[in-house]
Amino acid sequence: MNLTNYDFKLGVHKNKNVIWIVFDYNKQIQTELQKQFPSSKYSATNKCWYLPDLPAIRKTLKMQQELPGKKLLNNIHHINQQAFIDYRNQLQIKSYSINTQRMYLSEFAELLYLINDYPVQDLNPKRLKDYFLYCVQHLKMKERKMNGKINAVKFYFEQVIHRPKMFFDIPRPKKPSTLPKLLSKYEIKRIINATTNLKHKIAIKLCYGMGLRVSEVVNIKLHHINSSRMVVHIVGAKGKKDRYVPLPSTILNELRTYYTIYKPNEYLFEGQYGGSYSKSSLQQIFKKALRKAGVNKKIGIHGLRHSYATHLLESGADLRFIQELLGHHSIKTTQLYTKVSQGHMRKIKSPLDSL
Repeated sequence: MNLTNYDFKLGVHKNKNVIWIVFDYNKQIQTELQKQFPSSKYSATNKCWYLPDLPAIRKTLKMQQELPGKKLLNNIHHINQQAFIDYRNQLQIKSYSINTQRMYLSEFAELLYLINDYPVQDLNPKRLKDYFLYCVQHLKMKERKMNGKINAVKFYFEQVIHRPKMFFDIPRPKKPSTLPKLLSKYEIKRIINATTNLKHKIAIKLCYGMGLRVSEVVNIKLHHINSSRMVVHIVGAKGKKDRYVPLPSTILNELRTYYTIYKPNEYLFEGQYGGSYSKSSLQQIFKKALRKAGVNKKIGIHGLRHSYATHLLESGADLRFIQELLGHHSIKTTQLYTKVSQGHMRKIKSPLDSL
């Protein structure tokens, strides 16, 4: 698709943000548009073609991405709008991931909504404690959510307006010590067999077969796959760390068949508008496969990564090696799998058995 044949303009259609596609009518140019974007639609009222305003489409059309938090800013009192803008700028200067930016901005905006026209920089530790107590007692926020909220508010006072002593006396909620949810090899095989779509099946196989986070799977590009060395380069993963993981030999022929059928351009798994496949779509595919396979467990697609690590440990793999494969910063995170490994449990004999 030759983008120079089109002009793209942001707009609103039927109360939704859209990208208008303006071009001099030409049957061939229109055909190219519909071929590249099968979901493009025509508005008879505006006499113009359009696409939904989504990050993946903006990226494909080489349009500037919308700044995170734009909608949040509109609902903040003007007294605190500059604080929000300064906060967003500092997140970008420090190159936080887009997901972290969105989460931090959302949590910070919730505080700004509540204080309304009270200047956020005038809040003292006591008022912040009262706010966090309100979140626990009245909004019933759990430990993980509260820690995220404290981190977000802490970022403003320590990193934006440079008051590092603000949070010395603010206690942290204790995180619950939970064990990872797992699937057996038999259950994973049933889930894979229940997935008939080749694209979906390979995505699920790679999640389990390489122990990847869902964000890592959807961000694999074609040049990241080295079939001669049988490794995949995982780029910019959690903590902005790169690593190599072994490519399962049993999937290579399927990958080649998949490439022949789908002909991806840049990413191994691409969305309908180009760009990388969405994480939420892959999560929904896994849930559907779970139901279809008759596996009655409350578990998300991240459970495939947990299962990969546990099954490696049970097969005798070294814990340090598993840590590197998973991209864990600390060995303590990887050691969690020793608590659910059946191989380790089978070695333990109850004293009852020796009576």
